[in-house]
Order: sequence, then structure tokens, then C-alpha cells
Amino acid sequence: MATILWILGGTFVISLISVIGIFTLFVNSKKLDKILILLVGLSAGALMGGAFFHLIPEAVEGSETLFPYAVILLGFSIFFLVEKFLHWRHCHKGHCEVHTFGYLNVLGDGIHNFIDGLIIAASFMADINLGIAATIAVGLHEIPQEISDFGVLIYSGFKKTKALALNYISASTVILGGLIGWSLGVTDKFIPFLIPLAAGGFIYIAAADLLPEIKKEGKMAKFLPSFGMFLIGLVLMYVFKSLE
Repeated sequence: MATILWILGGTFVISLISVIGIFTLFVNSKKLDKILILLVGLSAGALMGGAFFHLIPEAVEGSETLFPYAVILLGFSIFFLVEKFLHWRHCHKGHCEVHTFGYLNVLGDGIHNFIDGLIIAASFMADINLGIAATIAVGLHEIPQEISDFGVLIYSGFKKTKALALNYISASTVILGGLIGWSLGVTDKFIPFLIPLAAGGFIYIAAADLLPEIKKEGKMAKFLPSFGMFLIGLVLMYVFKSLE
């Protein structure tokens, strides 16, 4: 019983990181508009860094087959198809009230957080101290990711309150992952498939949706800060991986 309480406590703390975007409710809309494209750049870097520094190395570790790479491409393809379907459903005559990459970001982050929940559960079931260390490690790389994810939702067209709610819903899948991981007892049956699937989704969102938004900036003075934030996102994910 003590183990499940630790798992629930750890995953609940991680889910609360998503509400860090609440500070934007008190920021002037004009000022927020100026920093949104910077957050898009940070998110693109965090997603790319998360895929290449965190998820892909885990996915291929110990594997002697091409299976992880095939699942990465499968994830990339699935996210492409999902975005196309959302575009057909929600965009009319080329006009979208909410850009489809906002929904994709929620989906991708939800899968990622679910995996984090499985990892936290597995860590606590092995050893309480290991579980605490895993929770801290997950929390460290979630902070910049959740800030940038919230910015992407606003940039894609969601109202602040709805973006905050959606960001928490996608973050709360970490609790679901923790519960399922604990109830099944063995999480390694799912992780080898889910990790590369999430990596493919992260790469698609960053490369196909977010980086093109930065590329739209016609003036170099506006492009360079956004590109700089992209590089910062990459560096942060590299540093957090080193800390783990």
C-alpha cells in the first residue's frame, strides 16, 4: 500500500508542473504575443532534445534490431495522419480557428507523460529512493517543457484558460501511467513500444509544425531570438539528460 501512495504522490507533483503557465493569466496580451514565438522556439528545441537525448537512446538501448527505429517512423507517420484528419475536421477553406498542431501537442505530451508515469511507478516498485530520484529527474525536464507547451497552445489559438486546462489534462496522464504501471506490476512490456512512438511524435511536431512557424519570421531581428530559444531548448534537454 505504501508503494502506491508514493507513486500517486510523485506523479501528482509532476502533473502540477503543468499549471506553471498560470502566470500568463496576469500578463498583458500585447506582451504575451511578443514572447509566444520565443516559447514556440523553446518548445521545438525541447521536443527535439527530448526525442534525441532522452527517448531515442532509451528506445534503442539493448536492442539489436531495427524495431525501435521502425516504431519511431510509425509514430511520425501516425502524428502526420492525425494532423491531416484534424485539419479536415476543424479547418474550412484553409481557415483554422485553432491550428491543428495545438491538438497534436496535447496528444504528444500526453503520451510522454504517460510514459513518465510508467517509469516513476517502476522506479518506486524497485526502491523508494530510486523512485524519488526518478521523480526529481522527470520534474527537472518537465519544467521547461510545460512552460513551452503552454505557450504553443496559446500560439495555436486556444484561450488562456482552455490552454491551461488542456495542458493539465495532458500532464495528468502521468498519474494514469503511474496507476497502470503499479497495477500491472511489469511496465517493461509497454515501454519499448511507447518510447519510440512518442519520439516519432515529438520529431514530427517540432519539425513539421513548430520550426516552420519560426521560419515564417521575415526579419532576422525577430528570427534570431526564436532560433536562439530553439538552441536553448536543445541545451536544456541535454543538460537534464546529463543530470539524470
